[in-house]
Amino acid sequence: MSAPLYNRDILSLAVATAEYLPLPGARHHASLRAPLCGSRILLDLDTDDAGRVTKVGMHVEACALGQASASLLARHAAGKGLAEIRAARAAIAGWFGGSGARPDWPGFDLLAPAKDYPARHGAILLPFDAAIAALEPQAARA
Repeated sequence: MSAPLYNRDILSLAVATAEYLPLPGARHHASLRAPLCGSRILLDLDTDDAGRVTKVGMHVEACALGQASASLLARHAAGKGLAEIRAARAAIAGWFGGSGARPDWPGFDLLAPAKDYPARHGAILLPFDAAIAALEPQAARA
């Protein structure tokens, strides 16, 4: 028997997005929408001079799984740069697609029940896509 899709841990992560208030003065911003489910995220990232994330702010309109993923991104993005976030996103997508092991991003074991629900994958990947979109312009200037 598989674990329930929505459980106490996922719901706790979902409400934790409220801990990451938008950062209008942040260096990097992205606004993205997942076309399949309509989930939306406004993501603000502050970074140090080397491009490593120092602070995360967001506004998320998504299912509990998308919100949980956003909280996991926010909790563990500090100190990571564009390459590490891209690698995490690729690992998550590979895991969902059956071509890789569970991603090495803390807490993603809690989202394992969603692996069997492809319609939810876009919402879960959305925070990572937003972080990549926010950080890419900085990489282009480097």
